[in-house]
Amino acid sequence: MKIELIGLKHISIINEKTDLSKLIINTLEKQKFNIEDEDIILIAETLVSKSENNIIELDKIKTSEKSIKIAKKIGKKPELIESILNESKEIIAIGGDFIIAETKHGFVCANAGIDESNVESGFATPIPINPDKSALKIRETLENKYNINLAIIITDTQGRAFRNGAVGLAIGSSGIDPLWKRKGEKDLYGKELQTTEIAIADELSAAASLIMGQADEGMPIVIIRGFPNFRNLRNTEKGIKSLLRPKEQDVFRS
Repeated sequence: MKIELIGLKHISIINEKTDLSKLIINTLEKQKFNIEDEDIILIAETLVSKSENNIIELDKIKTSEKSIKIAKKIGKKPELIESILNESKEIIAIGGDFIIAETKHGFVCANAGIDESNVESGFATPIPINPDKSALKIRETLENKYNINLAIIITDTQGRAFRNGAVGLAIGSSGIDPLWKRKGEKDLYGKELQTTEIAIADELSAAASLIMGQADEGMPIVIIRGFPNFRNLRNTEKGIKSLLRPKEQDVFRS
């Protein structure tokens, strides 16, 4: 078994006029790389937000007493704190230099997923407004052009509870079931699996993150080729929501 990770080079600067589908097509042509049936294309969320003009100009954010108070506590700009509050439907905890929030999408992450890296100074990018919809649009365009089956995953880099460091996670998907439910299958000893579920979209995102990087690698689009369970998990209806644990099942917030 072999799985390949292929980072696309020659990615041009993204702005609100960029059509990501056309960008991918043009990049494939420049790199002289042929996309294949059952390839999985992973795209960093910053590209999606920029192309959709979903960018925060921090100097234009009006701060509140609450954001100023929190900013003094954790040592961040009040404008950034206000932006985090605006993107959140619940503030869960305030740490030493971060805020754990539930975003409007339902993601629980640091600073509501707002990122100041890989964007011009004075600006920040929030999580795309509808990552599943963005992934769907790109997938349908590319599938129609190449007449093949593909999956698109929008990725972000986030920390995890009880562990240091950040990993790639999926925040949007189309063309593949993000959650692989293996209940009823047998393990190596013939015992039936009772509860096993694999966050396959997150695992693929973490793999792609090895190439995407977090600094100046300049490779925000990665193709994964040879994933052996593409056909089993092929799904054009489901988005990322199945990966989100319902609040009533979250023992840390109950």
